[in-house]
Amino acid sequence: MTKGNPNHPSSASLENLFSSYEINDQYFDEMFFPNGEPRFHCQAFWNDFKSKSVSEIADLQERVERSFLYEGITFAVYGEEGAQERIIPIDLFPRIVSAEDWNFIERGVKQRLEALNLFIGDIYSSRQILSDGVIPEDQVLGCPQYLVQMRGVESPHGAFVSICGSDIVRTRDGFMVLEDNLRVPSGASYMLANRQAVKSSLRQQYRKNRVRAIDNYGQMLRATLAEMSPSGDPDPCIVLLTPGIHNSAFYEHMLLAREMGVELVQGLDLVVHNAHVYMRTTKGLRKVDVIYRRIDDDFIDPLVFREDSLLGVPGLFYVHKIGNVTIANSPGTGVADDKSVYAYIPDIIRYYLSEEPILSNVDTFLCRNPEHLEYTLDNLDKLVVKIVGGSGGYGMLVGPHASPAERADYAEKVRKDPSNFIAQPTLSLSRSPCLAENGSAPRHVDLRVFLLQGQNSRLVPGAFCRVALTPGSLVVNSSQGGGGKDVWVLPS
Repeated sequence: MTKGNPNHPSSASLENLFSSYEINDQYFDEMFFPNGEPRFHCQAFWNDFKSKSVSEIADLQERVERSFLYEGITFAVYGEEGAQERIIPIDLFPRIVSAEDWNFIERGVKQRLEALNLFIGDIYSSRQILSDGVIPEDQVLGCPQYLVQMRGVESPHGAFVSICGSDIVRTRDGFMVLEDNLRVPSGASYMLANRQAVKSSLRQQYRKNRVRAIDNYGQMLRATLAEMSPSGDPDPCIVLLTPGIHNSAFYEHMLLAREMGVELVQGLDLVVHNAHVYMRTTKGLRKVDVIYRRIDDDFIDPLVFREDSLLGVPGLFYVHKIGNVTIANSPGTGVADDKSVYAYIPDIIRYYLSEEPILSNVDTFLCRNPEHLEYTLDNLDKLVVKIVGGSGGYGMLVGPHASPAERADYAEKVRKDPSNFIAQPTLSLSRSPCLAENGSAPRHVDLRVFLLQGQNSRLVPGAFCRVALTPGSLVVNSSQGGGGKDVWVLPS
């Protein structure tokens, strides 16, 4: 282990492959202590790999990459030349999570989603939290993701959000939530694909570490959606509504429909008749109970939202509103993952649950606040600035990595519409070893954890570990060219 730039490894053992691995006290390393020794829960994995040669490691890496290539596991990356389909890069080394760390994360995300579902139910009914002044009323009611059409709409078991993708990061101060994805969170398919590819290449190590299984995620998701059926039928008709093959996450839509054993449908496959939703089949119409939607709010129903939408179903929202079909996640949930509302989630947890947050928030400056705006503009070289309704890493400024001209241009955008931006300190995200062209190298990582909520809450013991593949980069989003790792959660 060294501090500084990695050198080319010259020997044929993993220890020498890691001999120039950079340890930097600024960052928490997921596999190694600051002195270069493997962490206790990574010791078995480390010991198993000591005897492997560089060529063996390279062969294993090539095998997992080939698995992704053959499966066609892609994501659209949007740039100046439009969308490009790319194979998501995968790294051979798993991120290993101790039982203690996982239990902490599990308690934290369950607490968080419980409070967020209560918040969504409240702001579309009595709006007590606004009356009590916990959050400024105009910040919620004026949020673009707040849908007045949802007022008075209920959801089975109060689960407006049935699938939550929470992005968890770790710094030297511990775990914290970077953001909550409550609309149409993606990435579960990559969690499953990473596991399949790495497990098939590292079967012996997988068994020795007694890694907790995640291959029942599809069944867990189906069970959750079945609990959301308004009819109470133990075997309801569930469909996954996709925008179609040109959507960036269409691979995931296909995989999850297959894993659940449900039909993958588009808007034209569904029809509203007599206040119910039906699916067209070769045997006629079949009533649908639950729709796992993977299209945005605006496109759900052209009679209520965007008139030009060809992706949704005319009349669908009315059927949802009167309780004859459940849409998961419910329309209007985006108000709770708006980046300006995010700043109030610790207060939301205290308000509804009378508990202190288990998982911390990242300090957030609301540019709508004049003092926060001035601080942001004065410190653009130190901050990450985001659009409040943005997602996928698009449209944000990573101040320390931007040029003076880029910061000046972004500052003008912020000045013109301050309420549309928030700022956060640049986090020293934890790092994890990745195989690089000339050996091993640390890369910044996060975790997207998928919590399911119906009548019961369910959390698969795994996650999509996203990796910032560019040296020094903090942007891990797949849509921005990031990659992935398998996540090995160890038993107690």
